[in-house]
Order: sequence, then C-alpha cells, then structure tokens
Amino acid sequence: MSALFLGAISHDRVQRFLAGPQRTSADRGLLVKPHVGQMESEDGVMIVDDSIAEKPYTDENEIVGWHYDHSNGRHVKSINFDSCLYHSRGIRLPVGFEIVRKSERYTDPKDSKQKRRSDKTKN
Repeated sequence: MSALFLGAISHDRVQRFLAGPQRTSADRGLLVKPHVGQMESEDGVMIVDDSIAEKPYTDENEIVGWHYDHSNGRHVKSINFDSCLYHSRGIRLPVGFEIVRKSERYTDPKDSKQKRRSDKTKN
C-alpha cells in the first residue's frame, strides 16, 4: 500500500492502522469525510451495493451462509456485504462497508429446518 501511494504513507503507518482497534463503518466514514468534502460536486453520487462473495468450502457460521445469487439464479454459500462509495470527478471513495451477520437461529415454520437471520435489516 505504501508503494501504491509512492511512499507518501509509510509502511509502518499502514501496519499500525491495520493492527489497531477494529473499526466500524461509522469510524471509516469519519476518516474519509474530509476527503469527500474536498471532492464534493453537484454531479457527485453515492453508490450503495449489496454483494455476495462465494465461499463454497467454508463451514457455515454467522457470516458465511446461504444467499441468493441473482447472476446464477440459485442459492450459494457466501458472505453477504453492503458497501457505499462516493463517486465524483472520476474518483470513488469508500464511505461505508458492513458485513451482514446472521446471528439469530430460528426454525422455519414451513419446513421445520433450522435457519439463520440477522437481528437487524440491511436497510
């Protein structure tokens, strides 16, 4: 990453950032807010995306579960995540990122199977 920024950010600074406390989407938003303010324009847009990353060989847990893949038309074992980017003047900055956790277990009344769901909606 340091090489990507041509040495403007040191390797040690990147390491300290990554080794620091776990940050929330709100924390990341505060980090990037000054940069978004500098590039803000009338034609700037906020891009919100709901995506999945297939994980067919990973055991199911509260993060890895079954999600519908619209491109394949079937359910796949995957991680579901939401991302938010601000796009303006040809530049995109990440504003938010959230992994959907399905931490609640319940029994589906239709088929009596154990399933998982999130304790909050993506909205």
